[in-house]
Amino acid sequence: MVQEKGTISINTENIFPIIKKFLYSDHEIFLRELVSNAVDATQKIKRLASLGHYGQELGDLKIRVALDEKAGTLTISDNGIGMTAEEIKKYINQVAFSGATEFMEKFKEAKDANEIIGRFGLGFYSAFMVAEKVEIQTLSYQEGAEPALWTCDGSTEFELTTGSRTERGTDVILYINEESKEFLEQSRIEDILNKYAKFLPVPVQFGTREESEPDGEDAEGKPKYKTVTVDNIINNTNPIWTKAPGDLKDEDYLSFYRELYPFSEEPLFWIHLNVDYPFNLTGVLYFPKLKNDFEIQKNKIKLFSRQVFITDEVKDIVPEFLMLLHGVIDSPDIPLNVSRSFLQADSNVKKINSYISRKVADKLGELFRKDRKAYEEKWNDIGLFVKYGALSDEKFYEKAKHFLLLNNTAQEFYTLEEYNARVKDFQTGKNGTLVYLYTFDAERQHGYVQAANRKNYDVLLMNSPIDTHFIQFLETKLEKTSLKRVDADVLDKLIEKEETEKHTLSEDDQQKLKAIFEKAIGNPLMKVEVDSLPAEAMPVTITMEEWMRRMKDMSKLGGGMNFYGNLPDSYKVSVNANHKLIGKILSADETAQINLAKHAFDLALLSQGMLKGADLTAFVERSVEVI
Repeated sequence: MVQEKGTISINTENIFPIIKKFLYSDHEIFLRELVSNAVDATQKIKRLASLGHYGQELGDLKIRVALDEKAGTLTISDNGIGMTAEEIKKYINQVAFSGATEFMEKFKEAKDANEIIGRFGLGFYSAFMVAEKVEIQTLSYQEGAEPALWTCDGSTEFELTTGSRTERGTDVILYINEESKEFLEQSRIEDILNKYAKFLPVPVQFGTREESEPDGEDAEGKPKYKTVTVDNIINNTNPIWTKAPGDLKDEDYLSFYRELYPFSEEPLFWIHLNVDYPFNLTGVLYFPKLKNDFEIQKNKIKLFSRQVFITDEVKDIVPEFLMLLHGVIDSPDIPLNVSRSFLQADSNVKKINSYISRKVADKLGELFRKDRKAYEEKWNDIGLFVKYGALSDEKFYEKAKHFLLLNNTAQEFYTLEEYNARVKDFQTGKNGTLVYLYTFDAERQHGYVQAANRKNYDVLLMNSPIDTHFIQFLETKLEKTSLKRVDADVLDKLIEKEETEKHTLSEDDQQKLKAIFEKAIGNPLMKVEVDSLPAEAMPVTITMEEWMRRMKDMSKLGGGMNFYGNLPDSYKVSVNANHKLIGKILSADETAQINLAKHAFDLALLSQGMLKGADLTAFVERSVEVI
């Protein structure tokens, strides 16, 4: 018989239409909410038993999710603490809003379903996003408790009657509405459970599966097997982040990584996070192999709260430069229904962010000190993290400067301090500025690198996606030091010394030579200059000034003014007055002068990978004629 009828204390008739309409885009989270409630109820009964407040058998403590397509129902069951009729009235009926007007005003600010559910205590009521009717069959653990049945059809009316449950715990039965029939499909429910419940601390059963098990031997002594039906448990209740690092082996971490990312290469190394003050946090972060691929998918770190998956958008919890890491973070201090605005404002989140940054820096420093050779071998993968971190986090840089490596074209590795000592005696100019030379592509710029090496200059390899920014960053951190790409000018002008090369050309010959090359090139964006270079250097060298190329590179990355990105490329053409070809050009007839100058210019273009299309074809044909 009906014990009671009443109205749910929401103080507005509009709440259920709002839930159904405005939360529709996130409606799969109803299952996370209901399963999480079942986990809480199960853990509470375990806790009461451990404290001696419940002396009965605990029984099979697992959560069952069941579909009945004919009845159109989805049921979430637990053997947890259960509820009395009075507790239903307290926890289910009294959703306390101060009034419809206030609710509607607050809702305008909410950005997503997580936010409105978390803000207004609507976890259970998210069921009405997909159900036209919801029943709760429950029996409290308390001695002498009566079973209770609560029914609501999505209006603010409810019925509370005597229930039929005979065992401690709760069934939540959802009668799925017409628009949400997808939630009566086994594959859909399995996907949601795999997403949100994969690591819940209580076993979650969804259906059954068949397995083979040994069944004695046949007449010939060969093993026999029989097929048995077992519960299909979809979750790992003890993932590695809940265990002590000392109890785990490398294979445990690698196995868990494969579980999370089944088709990925094995990680380089990992960090086990475990802190309980001033906030609670556990987790494992893995360094993946990046190979300079800065555009790989981010959002590979999964955020949990007490083993319930929340989100993989962890931007405010994890420092920006570590967003390329993989792994899991679990913190009970972050509420299940977390919103973006909460993450940005919460003080615990800021502390977690700083803690993770510090732990990563400590781990990298430890790896560097313990086995430098192994660290150097991983540098192509981890260098991107370290450089990105140095750029974006001053505290991280202060630690990282001791294990941040520079590598040269000979594949030698140096810390910042070591590299300064390596080059300061050779590469300090007459004005006292130390110049670090670098290349973005040692193969393409091989001639420039070789010319530098002949002068005993060292050339760094700067070819990661963020090196344009990192180069400028280094100049702000290193005292009286500038970085110049090896093709930014002729070497004597990149590092100006007291003693420089001289040439014997008269002023008239210089002007004549300049005019010959300008005519042969026929491009006003190629500015011709006559320079004194070693006789063995190329007759013509093409360079772009460091500042101009940086501005253009920054524009491409979106970090500079588009003004520079839109400017046409302009170059300096250095004609080597000491090369023996120059005398030959000056003494030739006009036609030969132009041909020789054009050929020497094309060779310079070719060395920079800039000779293409019709110009390349013409060069090849001209070369054949010369041969």
